Amino acid sequence: MVGKGGAGKSVIAGTMARVVARDGRRVLALDSDLLPGLSFSLGAGADPTQPPLGEAAEKDENGRWRLRKGVGPVRAVQRYATDAPDGIRLLQAGKTPQAGVEPIMGSLNAYYRVIHRLPRARTFEDWTFVGDLPAGPRHVAFGWAPYAETFVAVVQPTAQSALAARRVARIARMREGVRAVFVANRVTGADDVRHVEGLVGEPVMAAVPADEAVAHAERLGVAPVDHAPDSPAVVEIERLVAALAEG
Repeated sequence: MVGKGGAGKSVIAGTMARVVARDGRRVLALDSDLLPGLSFSLGAGADPTQPPLGEAAEKDENGRWRLRKGVGPVRAVQRYATDAPDGIRLLQAGKTPQAGVEPIMGSLNAYYRVIHRLPRARTFEDWTFVGDLPAGPRHVAFGWAPYAETFVAVVQPTAQSALAARRVARIARMREGVRAVFVANRVTGADDVRHVEGLVGEPVMAAVPADEAVAHAERLGVAPVDHAPDSPAVVEIERLVAALAEG
């Protein structure tokens, strides 16, 4: 999930992961966003104060971060991922504390190394990865989602949101074999959908409506799929999951 900050990436990512897991798939949720969001949307509660992956990192004799000996992608998920509802495993890079990113540099470096090894790990061949990336194109450009075969650019019906999504999609599509699709979020009707499609220059794969039930779930810090499973937004995200599978 990529796009502008506040576009609704975490809500859609968390709900998609729950929908896929309930369909019988093994799901690994991957969170590189330094701000909280995905864990609440998954229904996994607050993020840990100390990112578990911090224990997987150490510095070498030159002061550079590396994974501890014996820690590969499988062991990292086994040891340092946390449990979420419906059997989902959640691996997080860490959240920025008040002191800045310095306290979580070990976790960030460990996360980056782990995700680059995930696509080659046979253990995860039949798993679905759902990633939530920070706002903007930087993390896409610098390889923070090497596991991704599809980038879902979430767009609100504003020019700023569409511009960010277009940039991210353009960068994602530079990788061979990767597709990028657009999803309109918090739309209030067909005019909003047409407006988004005009701004991004192509049809959207789904149009998630503005939904007070989802907004209420966010205020409560709970998963929309638990709080309002039959709400219009959740139903449209379910349709999005089916459309992505067919694609």
